Amino acid sequence: MPTNILMPALSPTMEKGNLAKWLVKEGDAVKSGDVIAEIETDKATMEVEAVDEGVVGRIVVPEGTSDVPVNELIAILLEEGEDESALKDAGSKPKAEPAKAEKTDEAKSDAAPKSEAAPKTEAKAEPKPAANGHDASRDKGERVFASPLARRIARDAGLDLKAISGSGPHGRVVKADVEQAKASGGGKAAPAKTDAKAPDAAPSAKSPAPSLPSDEAIKKLFPEGSYEEIPHDGMRKTIARRMTEARQTIPQFYVTVDCEIDALLGLREQINASAPEKDGKPVWKVSVNDMVVKALGVALSQVPDANVSWTETAMLRHKHADVGVAVALPGNGLITPIIRAVETKTLSVIAKEMKDFAARARDRKLKPEEYQGGTTAVSNLGMFGVKDFTAVVNPPHSTILAVGGAEKRPVVKGDEIRIATVMSLTLTCDHRSVDGALGATLISAVKRLIEKPMGLLV
Repeated sequence: MPTNILMPALSPTMEKGNLAKWLVKEGDAVKSGDVIAEIETDKATMEVEAVDEGVVGRIVVPEGTSDVPVNELIAILLEEGEDESALKDAGSKPKAEPAKAEKTDEAKSDAAPKSEAAPKTEAKAEPKPAANGHDASRDKGERVFASPLARRIARDAGLDLKAISGSGPHGRVVKADVEQAKASGGGKAAPAKTDAKAPDAAPSAKSPAPSLPSDEAIKKLFPEGSYEEIPHDGMRKTIARRMTEARQTIPQFYVTVDCEIDALLGLREQINASAPEKDGKPVWKVSVNDMVVKALGVALSQVPDANVSWTETAMLRHKHADVGVAVALPGNGLITPIIRAVETKTLSVIAKEMKDFAARARDRKLKPEEYQGGTTAVSNLGMFGVKDFTAVVNPPHSTILAVGGAEKRPVVKGDEIRIATVMSLTLTCDHRSVDGALGATLISAVKRLIEKPMGLLV
């Protein structure tokens, strides 16, 4: 039987992906392990391998298609001895094999439970649309199969999905179907929900939950033609969702310290001066941010109770400090590659890893295991002249360290005023897992290591 190739889950949190490019065409023979496509997630571009051998019989989702749900049918593979006639029944009963991402363990995980993926094999078969394009079973109140994007567009436009004919696999309603119905005036208005229990009962005194203004309401606040619409990409949507969830669900507090970094700057100069050269260039160059990352990793090894992640049933205390470092991407967005076991690595190793991660992050070439997880993070805006700021904890982390810019300031030492180079650090803590005193202990350990930086070398 033909093999269905499905949109793979390239990470545990992935719900949709963009099919950026097909590397095969219909009629091409492939074998297990061949790279067949490139998939863009919200964080990176991944190569996808075939998990079976055969001939590409049909490409269902063309390259350049955005927001393809995990487990959506993207292509059909014919087995040896099968011809195009086998495609007539393709998509109904043949075995389904999700493609896998190269060297990505997450691709083997359960595919995005939130997405409206292809139904399980034992589930009731989807009804086929009638010849006139209208599915009579929809009038009986049966479930309408539609992509999440199609559902959202229909809901915003007040259209009833039951009145829209689907052109996707098995009559699935897709974005194009809804857009066509919207343009042609088709699709009756979605029926209003009623309370079947007590139609004549008095309305509830409970106030409705507040809601944000709709897109159209916001646009009406500005003169037409005075703005340009830039659609959200997958990364911006993910950042918005995760940061909103973090602010709403995590009780966060902040502790700030000022660090004198003249000794750290002097040590950095000595370290960089000792770097070996290759082709006339130093093999590595340690930055102040590399030293802050190292200081946070060592501090967490000294204050292990702060190197934790919150779960509803237990506290996860980590054996190593895996520190994420926020990297701004060209145009918009950011990603946080993770330096693993920071407390065990030298400054030169951290510097080389960070340089490699930053370069590949900007090209969206990081692997999921290189930016997922971690136990804490560092966000540095000092290079933009920012004095201090607060960062948002990104779960499963319990802390994040915000680094401001270094500047000359007057300080008092022994009743005397002198000038020192000072940098402000603000630690954001998840109060569920890190209490005030524990957060203060951690940032004090970071401050001590930065002001007496020889501790970073031992």
